[in-house]
This record gives sequence, C-alpha cells and structure tokens, in this order.
Amino acid sequence: MGDRHEKGPVNRKRRTTISGAGGVTLKHANGKKSDAPCDAIEANLNNGKIKDPNSPDSPSRKEKGKHESINDRISCHSVQESLLSSASGYSNYRGILNWCVVMLVLSNARLFLENLIKYGILVDPIQVVSLFLKDPYSWPAPCLVIVSNVFIMAALYTERRLSVGTFSEGFGMFLHIINLSTILCFPVATVLMVYSMTPVGAVFALGVYTIIFLKLYSYRDVNKWCREMRHAKARTLSRSHSCPSVPRANGTAVQAQVSYPGNLTHRDLYYFMFAPTLCYELNFPRSSRIRKRFLLRRLFEMLFFMQLLVGLIQQWMVPTIQNSMKPFQDMDFSRMIERLLKLAVPNHLIWLIFFYWFFHSSMNFVAELMQFGDREFYKDWWNSETVTYFWANWNIPVHKWCLRHFYKPMLKRGVSKWAAQTAVFLLSAFFHEYLVSIPLKMFRLWAFMGMMAQIPLAWFVGRFLRGNYGNAAVWISLIIGQPIAVLMYVHDYYVLHFQESSPQGPAHK
Repeated sequence: MGDRHEKGPVNRKRRTTISGAGGVTLKHANGKKSDAPCDAIEANLNNGKIKDPNSPDSPSRKEKGKHESINDRISCHSVQESLLSSASGYSNYRGILNWCVVMLVLSNARLFLENLIKYGILVDPIQVVSLFLKDPYSWPAPCLVIVSNVFIMAALYTERRLSVGTFSEGFGMFLHIINLSTILCFPVATVLMVYSMTPVGAVFALGVYTIIFLKLYSYRDVNKWCREMRHAKARTLSRSHSCPSVPRANGTAVQAQVSYPGNLTHRDLYYFMFAPTLCYELNFPRSSRIRKRFLLRRLFEMLFFMQLLVGLIQQWMVPTIQNSMKPFQDMDFSRMIERLLKLAVPNHLIWLIFFYWFFHSSMNFVAELMQFGDREFYKDWWNSETVTYFWANWNIPVHKWCLRHFYKPMLKRGVSKWAAQTAVFLLSAFFHEYLVSIPLKMFRLWAFMGMMAQIPLAWFVGRFLRGNYGNAAVWISLIIGQPIAVLMYVHDYYVLHFQESSPQGPAHK
C-alpha cells in the first residue's frame, strides 16, 4: 500500500499483485494505478477478509510462535519408519561398524592371550626358511622357476616364425599346445620325483608355472588376433599393421605405439611376464612416473603383513589344526564342529590379510615399479549379494583372463551361458586342485569339489536370497567353507605321513 505515497515518475515497469479471499487484485504499471481495485481491497480490509500487516489487529511473530508451540505440545507424532527398518532409507551405521570393529579386536585379543598362555610363543622365523630349503645345498623350487624361461622363449620364437609365415597356423597351434602342456606337466613330474622339494616350495613353483601358462595362452591368442587383423587389412589394400605411421607434434615425433609384429621382442614379452596382469596387450596403459613414497608404503606393507601372516599361522593355525586331528580320527562330530568353528576365525583372518597383502600391497608395488597403469586388481567383493558377483570381483586379473580367453570364445562357438559358466568353474576347480594336491603329493579332490559346490550354492543364493541375506550367505560360505577344506587336507596328510610313526596321535590340548 506504500505505492500510493511514491513521489515522482516511475522509470521502470513494476507489477504488484495482491490476492485476497475475494480474488481482487491490484496492479501498477509505470506509476499508473487503478482506483477500482484499491477500493475493493480497502473494502476487504475493512471487512476483515485481508489482514493488514501494519494494523494493530494483525498477529505478531511472537503470537505466531506461541501458537505453533501450543500445536507442538498438542501433537508430537507423524508418519515415519524406525531407523533400522529398510523403508526408512537410513544408511549411516558408522557407529555400529565401529562397535563391530571394537568387539572383533577384543574377542581376538582374548583368543590370542589364551593361545599365548596355553602354548607359549611358537613364532620361529628359522622354521619358515626350512620349509623352503630342506637341503641347504639343493634349491629345487628356484631352479624350477629358472627353467621356465625355456618355455617363455619357445613361445616367443614360435610367434616370430608365425609372423613371417615360416610356420603355418596349424603347425604353430600344435607347437603352442605342446609348449603349454609341458608347462603344466613338467613341474608336476619334478615335484613328484624330487624328494628335496618341500610342499611350500612346490606351491611357489607351481604357482609361477600356472601364471606363466595363463600369460602365454593370452600371448598366443592376442598375436593370433593381430595376424587375423593384418590379413584382413591386407585384403582391403589398407596400410599394414607392421608399418605404422608415427604421429608428429610440433615437428617432433611422439612416442609411437607398438604394433604387430614389432611387439615380438624379449623386452616386450618379459615386461608382460612381470606385469601384474594375465591378459596381454601390445600397448599397456602406463603411468607417467614412479611415486617413491607410494612405492615405499607398499613395500613396508608387504614386509609387515608377510611377517604377520607367518606369525599367525605358526601361533594360531598350527596348534588348532593339530588339536583337530583326534576328533577327526574318533569321528566325534560335536568336537569336529567345535574345532571347525575354532579354526574358522584364524583361517578367515589370515585369508583377509593375505588378500590385502597380495592384491593391494604386492600388486600395487609391482605395478608402480613397472609403471603399469591399470590398478584395478579387485572390486567391492565384500558387498557381494551373489556368489557369482564375488568370484567375478575378488580377483580381477583371473576374471579378465577367463572372460577374454575362455568364456567369450565359448559363447562365440554357440555354447550356452550356463554351460560356459560351468566350464569356467571347472577350469578354476582344476587349478585349485593342481596347486594343492601336487605339492602335498596326494589326490583327494577336496579343493575341486569345494569349487564345484559353488555352482549349486550360486544358484541357491541367486534364486532365494537377496540383499543383506545374500551378502551374509556369501560371507558364511567364505568363513566356513575354507576351514573345511583345510581340515580335510591336513587330516589326510597326517594319516598318510604320520599315523604309522605315531599311532597314538597328537596330544590333545
């Protein structure tokens, strides 16, 4: 209403709208005003339909606040869900997570103290060295790893002959099959025939040969794909891959990308052999520099967690396993279950520490040292709501290899998805058994059956469990499944090697 007292012309358009109960409006344009709407508004003000904020009868802020406080006292409820209900949308459980960590630390501290009181200090670094070197003048595992260079060179020179057409594709395939088959069979024969090969050294050697097998398989596939691309481009009269054009920037040559067959060099192949990946590429993503602080942090973690793993195994795992033999011999199921649950905690803790040591500390250390750019060695497997999601995300290098060189080629050949997934689990089960049974020199197929049991478990969890229930099922399978396999192998190993010499069995504590 203050517009009535404005003096002088109005230079810009102004529009004010006041709506009352009767729908009467007042509009001003360029200082001109309409008398009829003003009279209507004044009438409504006099009738009390519109309250003038400047009038003494209008409610003050204090009165409004008083009125609202009275309403709050009268009604204090509204429609809302409890925080722990999924419908509430609440997700900040940081305090509960901290409580879980504190309880985990306290419970494990009690177990560790009980272990020290019961067995004393069992950590012995010298004993770890003896696991690798039974005979200080005979190092079969390192020698076996050194011999693997023969198979690496065989793959390289076979690819060189294929690139120039000296070997046909069929003959090259035959040579690769012989080479890859020998990579798997030669270390097995060595482990079984050489008496001085310890189980720990055998696991190390067989693990290296398994990695070399997967890498050379990928190396063969990628080079074969490059030859197919080169032949396809040659047929279309395009520029050959073997003669790449070098891009230039500001008159100077930029670092050229490696192209086939320029990649068939010792330097390129050995970079791939040491790179933290199983899938070969002609041009890997590279980081710009080596971060020394990052490298030192990863090195410190590697050394620290390695010592922690060894200490936990010696101090916690070994006594628990030894005390589990008598219930297994007596077939005392209640005691077997008790020992299984007692072994589950240290086994799972050691597995988690191993995961961090290998997939984060060690692989990041190697990647940083080699300036390897792709650091996605794992994803959020801890949030897995299905078994298949866990196996696809906890070990990304192996998953990429299976997807690229095994699963997708099977789909291209017309194999169904279910059959291809089953074949992937079969391959994984084979290598799990290969890395356990051969070093122990006994064949019980516990690891193989454990991996194959993941197929019905994956179907059940994916079909009937969702969300947090599925995640809990994955965690339970990890915590309980591994100790079962460990106890099976240890029991069978004890029966084969120690029962005859000590028929009374180990002392039960």
